[in-house]
Amino acid sequence: MNNSSLPRRSVLRTMALAVAVAGTATPALEATAFAAEPQTYALTIRHLDRTGRPTGTYETTVTGISGAGADEVVQPYDASGTVTVRLPKGRYLLNSSLSSGDASAGTDWIVQPRLDLDRDTTVTVDARTTAAVDVRPPDRSARFLHSAMVVEVRHQGAERLVNLISSTANLRVAHLGPAAEAGSVKQWFDAYWTSASADYGLGYLVTGTRALTGLTRHPSAKDLATVKVLGAALPGTAGTGFVSLQPSTGLTVGASRSLTTPGTATYLVTPERGAWDITYMAPRASGAEPNRYLAEGVVVRAGGTTTHVFDNAVFGPGLTDRPGVVRDGDRIALDVPLLMDGGGHAPSSPPYASASTTLHRNGVLVGTRADAPGRADFTVAPEQAAYRLTSTVKRTGAPGAATRVTAVWTFDSDTTTGPAPVPVSAVRFSPALSPTGTAPADALFRVPVTVQGAAADGNVRSLAVSVSVDDGSSWTRVPVERDAVTVHNPGAGTGVCLRAELTDTGGRTLTQTVVDAYRTE
Repeated sequence: MNNSSLPRRSVLRTMALAVAVAGTATPALEATAFAAEPQTYALTIRHLDRTGRPTGTYETTVTGISGAGADEVVQPYDASGTVTVRLPKGRYLLNSSLSSGDASAGTDWIVQPRLDLDRDTTVTVDARTTAAVDVRPPDRSARFLHSAMVVEVRHQGAERLVNLISSTANLRVAHLGPAAEAGSVKQWFDAYWTSASADYGLGYLVTGTRALTGLTRHPSAKDLATVKVLGAALPGTAGTGFVSLQPSTGLTVGASRSLTTPGTATYLVTPERGAWDITYMAPRASGAEPNRYLAEGVVVRAGGTTTHVFDNAVFGPGLTDRPGVVRDGDRIALDVPLLMDGGGHAPSSPPYASASTTLHRNGVLVGTRADAPGRADFTVAPEQAAYRLTSTVKRTGAPGAATRVTAVWTFDSDTTTGPAPVPVSAVRFSPALSPTGTAPADALFRVPVTVQGAAADGNVRSLAVSVSVDDGSSWTRVPVERDAVTVHNPGAGTGVCLRAELTDTGGRTLTQTVVDAYRTE
């Protein structure tokens, strides 16, 4: 499968063609329109197979980069193997995939990143010039899944991409034509394999003046990084989830697989490709919305192991890289995930029974919104005032599913001239729990505590944490020491509730409660 980036045609060129086609302009205007058309040159492309004979089994794309032909994208074809097209003067990117018709023989992909068309030109695309892409994992029993190769060319501020996606491992590639400017050609190759013990994501990036002619990479086990993806299964949520992995940068394809929960998917990936993105789709009940988690920009290193646990306790509020509360004029908007999982991943559609958010201004009710958890929008009276913002979500399920989560923020706010963040905080509880969200019964248990948002980085005036083992009817305060609290877990089968009361150095407060944060066994 071969694709090209399709640049937008210029408005001026479109208008000129419209005048010519309509035929309603005066002779003088009509002559001006045709005179403005750029001079064209004949580009003849000859296609030869691996035996050197002309072939009609090809797909060729010529993409304009700069000059009068910058907006051109054509796919000329003739069954004889030789085809001619007329194009305006300019620089072009040519790529051609040739096949023999036998899938097992693979594909030859030839890329010419620099084709300067300033005269009638003939180009020969010759499959005999290609060399093998020989990239494979250390496990010889691994089965090839698919691959993607992409070439990105930059010239005079323009960028064009071409790519080839392969379902077989038999790929051969070659550079064609003169070298381009230094650093203007970037090419990457991503391929995936699967074995009984792990999946492989092997990606490599090369930058220079030419497209690749062949590529050989045989990484050993020590050259690869391990990425483990754990799908949890709280009581009543076991099922089949899905995991996908792909590089964080550049157009590419990823690898997806099912995951029976609780379970673990193991990937071995190349650090040379940079960071990687993980997508996890949690099992869902019939009729429920798909619930997706993302872990983007996962940094890996050769020989190291990175683990991401999805859909496990403790669920609770979390602040990502954007403000949780924003004031825009006299509009206050809340967007704080109330059910971020224990690994710090925000869910797209978490299951819940009900959710509501209430705003008070100077002690007077502004309104209540029954929207998605942690999301609401209010219009308030102008000028400075003291606000109390309360957001709650309720869920059904066994202990450990965070059956009720509540966050109450207080802050002062005034009218703004545009969108401005309102400083708020969140507290994360991140104990080491089993894949079913449980902790040892009748034992001392360490629960790390992390402050996010306005109170982070030393801006905490006071922080108190309390524990309840009777569904929040009574609470016992536990000291915060070295960014953690120690909980004396109750007997097996009990839900443990956690509460944080925080004041930041600006006087803003947070009271955050998680009922059934985790359970004991």
